[in-house]
Amino acid sequence: MDLIEKLGHSLVHHGEFNNRIFLLKYDEKDRNNITDQLNKLAETNGYTKIIAKVPAAAQPVFLKDGFTQEAFIPSFYQGEQDVFFMSKFLSDERKKAPSSALDTLTDLLAQPQNNNGAVLAKEFKLTLLSPKEAPQMSELFGKVFETYPFPVTQPEYIRETMQEETVIYFGIWHNQKLVGISSAEVDPKNKNAEMTDFAVLPEYRGHRLAYFLLQKMEEYLTEQKYQTVYTIARLNSPGMNKTFINHGYRFSGVLTNNTNISGQIESMNVYYKKLMKNG
Repeated sequence: MDLIEKLGHSLVHHGEFNNRIFLLKYDEKDRNNITDQLNKLAETNGYTKIIAKVPAAAQPVFLKDGFTQEAFIPSFYQGEQDVFFMSKFLSDERKKAPSSALDTLTDLLAQPQNNNGAVLAKEFKLTLLSPKEAPQMSELFGKVFETYPFPVTQPEYIRETMQEETVIYFGIWHNQKLVGISSAEVDPKNKNAEMTDFAVLPEYRGHRLAYFLLQKMEEYLTEQKYQTVYTIARLNSPGMNKTFINHGYRFSGVLTNNTNISGQIESMNVYYKKLMKNG
């Protein structure tokens, strides 16, 4: 599994699994040498992509080094400064856009929102999840995803993220069986959260469980005064994209050939939504 570690004062996620470096948190102290460090790390390991999530004020640092913008999220930091996803491709194969999937996305984005006053069926129960349920959660993740960018099939990893209070998990139950999961990866300081880790057992698809999980997470985060929420959704999952579109999320770009999920490197779509105005 890929590593999360410091690079200078910044934080990166990198390894052979995704065959890339993801600059998760940029530190202004690294401004003068961050791109050199990223390039060196990529060259040493033979990675074929570098992606950096950086505040607007740092974008010129990456443009100067040949990075291009793939997506953005406005009002990301404390409801004010924007964030940009800046990428550099280190192989021709890695930067090839999946044209047929992009055609499907174009069709999806042209469709109107469809909420239809949906209500979760009475036989299902939606709750916050706790560390004691980590074994059931990891088992469900393992049934849904052949591969995943983070070790969610390991109960200890799930417990660790809960204890660190960096991830809040939500679940849907049917007859005391966990059948659907999602999570909010929260940044309390900057009042933003990533809506992620959506997993529904195949036999329970068609009940719009992801839709209701997302709805519940938004309600919870609004109560906690979070301002901006976003997701990085699989381009190859039209249903998941439609869930976010139906909830009023705005599309802002495609991260081409970005993430190892369900057994292959896939492109990911960025969507965002403003929950509340600053202040």
